[in-house]
Amino acid sequence: MTSLDLTADVVGLTRALVDLPSESGQEALLADTVEEALRGLAHLSVERIGNSVVARTALGRPRRTLIAGHLDTVPAAGNLPSRLADGSVHGLGACDMKGGVAVALRLAASLPDPAQDLTFVFYECEEVEGDRNGLHRIAAERPDLIDDAALAILMEPSDAGVEAGCQGILNADIVVRGERAHTARAWKGVNAAHKAARVLQRLDDHAPERVVIDGLEYREGLGAVAVRAGVAGNVVPDECLITVNYRFAPNRSPEEAEARLRGMFQEYEVRVAEAVAGALPGLDRIAGLVDALGVRPRPKFGWTDVARFAALGVAALNYGPGDPSLAHTAGEYVPVAHLRECEERLRSWLR
Repeated sequence: MTSLDLTADVVGLTRALVDLPSESGQEALLADTVEEALRGLAHLSVERIGNSVVARTALGRPRRTLIAGHLDTVPAAGNLPSRLADGSVHGLGACDMKGGVAVALRLAASLPDPAQDLTFVFYECEEVEGDRNGLHRIAAERPDLIDDAALAILMEPSDAGVEAGCQGILNADIVVRGERAHTARAWKGVNAAHKAARVLQRLDDHAPERVVIDGLEYREGLGAVAVRAGVAGNVVPDECLITVNYRFAPNRSPEEAEARLRGMFQEYEVRVAEAVAGALPGLDRIAGLVDALGVRPRPKFGWTDVARFAALGVAALNYGPGDPSLAHTAGEYVPVAHLRECEERLRSWLR
């Protein structure tokens, strides 16, 4: 089995992690490797849950901080193995989020006597369905491993800055009805695909709201991501499904977001497939760390597992190396300067 040297420079460690493929559902080798490396550290107790690894100190400190990073990546796009060029580590998952995992592993190895107790969580299946998410499983099976933290730091790429909170997600189908007919006698039917144009136009005309919370402006988004109609090449379609994705501000509940969507399309059937709460920024609860890092917080556009911690009552923020806009791209990379900055700033605060 490949071994990890946790005393290595964070840049070399990032490259080693990138070179261990771990697409969602295939994290076993990387989880084995991380577990073996952490079990070699006497100051940590280590537990394995599926392909997630949890390591904890037990120093009796009055406060505990949790640092988490996911092990999985999206499918490869010709971007392996890693390479170092132009001051950055390039390769699958370098940005999202093996650079952040490398920082967390370096901290786990180099802080045997921190000022607060620490929990490190390296988890599987973040990039796929929520019920497969490793944090979801840990919270369900062993909540005691994570819910005693006063603060959680999620090593999501955030340009080495703090992105606070996260938006909620709603996925739904808007159903447009028609009436089937043979295409040779199309006038006898009603083409649902044609009628769907009204829904699409309404979506195109919609002006998403900008919601300010704790001085941070969250920009909502609502749009079609798929249009499906048709049963055969000679049949007028009697149904068209328009799948929409709604990214709503964290001050809305999933129920409020659903009601808002239904209100926009009252004359249509709306089938909600998924509705997940976001997380409020909670700047008052994370102010100490934000001040110590010397950064100005920004809103998080998108959903992250910060919301899972919020549901457990744990204050959380996104802080990690890499540009989030590069996540999931074939050309993703993480700047060496971000890796070093995140490691040193967190180590200084944790000491």
